Amino acid sequence: MTAWLRDPSLPTSVLPDAGEHVAARVTPPGAGWLASAETYPRSALAQWEARPTAPAVLPCGSVFDVVNVPAIFGRRLLDQLWTEGPGSGPVAVHRGRMMLFAAPGTAQRLPSLLDWEEWGDAVPPLLCHGMGDAVTVPPLTSTNTASEPRWLVAPDTRQPWLPGPEVLLWACVRAVRAKASAEVRISIFPPADQDAKVYDVSRRR
Repeated sequence: MTAWLRDPSLPTSVLPDAGEHVAARVTPPGAGWLASAETYPRSALAQWEARPTAPAVLPCGSVFDVVNVPAIFGRRLLDQLWTEGPGSGPVAVHRGRMMLFAAPGTAQRLPSLLDWEEWGDAVPPLLCHGMGDAVTVPPLTSTNTASEPRWLVAPDTRQPWLPGPEVLLWACVRAVRAKASAEVRISIFPPADQDAKVYDVSRRR
């Protein structure tokens, strides 16, 4: 079984339940899947394996798309995917943002679905990378450098499950609703007035 990735920068609420396992590092089948996005997978994989601590730039659109979100919203999004949905595919973090690997075609459809459902303004700006785009992915072996991209959920299989646009749409909606509900709960308990007088009404007759 693969080990869990315990990233101290993320709360445990975004991690899978105890019955699930998330790869902490890229396995050989996972590396093969990533390399399959290249025109010449074997050559790309050989170069990457020769420099396992170096990030790689991979094209999107054929094997996967990438939905790039602010880290704080990404935490809420992952929480919804793991607690209320089917889980996530591979996920990386880089420069204060979270990159969710998604099914091809998601980059084109997700923004349109959010606008159609009138949630586009409520969701933080998403950077959706699809056909014609390329992204920097974390190295095969982590360097433990905060400024470098790193895997939160590393690919560990030749055919990882990837969320599609509908799955990510409703995860976004639930994340926005959860944030709004939390803010409402906080607002109904305003800070106590330090100068206010407090009376013991339990002694009233």
